This record gives sequence, C-alpha cells and structure tokens, in this order.
Amino acid sequence: MATNVHLTPELENFARACVDSGQYNSVSEVVRSALRILQEREQRRIRFNAMLDAVRLEAEREGVYEAADVLAEMDRIIEQSPQ
Repeated sequence: MATNVHLTPELENFARACVDSGQYNSVSEVVRSALRILQEREQRRIRFNAMLDAVRLEAEREGVYEAADVLAEMDRIIEQSPQ
C-alpha cells in the first residue's frame, strides 16, 4: 500500500537524521516505527481508561475510604499491638 505523508521540515530533518545515524534504513522505516510507538501508546491509554472505569464502578459499588481514615485506623492498630 502506498501512502504519501507530508512532514514538516523539522520532522523531515529528524527522520533523515535517524536514517543518517544508521538507526534506520529509510524515512519510511522511521515513520513505521513512530506509528508503532503511537499504536502502543494508544493501546496503553485504552487499557488505562478501562482500568479507571473498573475502579470507578468498584468504588460506586463498594464505597471508598478516605486516606486520613485509613491512616488513623493503622495508627490505632499499631498502638494496640503488643510491643
């Protein structure tokens, strides 16, 4: 599949520098690599948002605890434990 991509001069220079450094064989390889990174980032974002949604649902179902209350309870448990 042939797709033409127009890059800004800065991105074109960067892509050519990546090729010139020997890291990539062509500007096309640079663009493919960048798209793979973008794809992975998008997949992580989707998984993260799904996790947040699950946590929100659990909080609605089970309730939430305030950090200060949890710390106070921990302090009470520590104080009551035998030395």
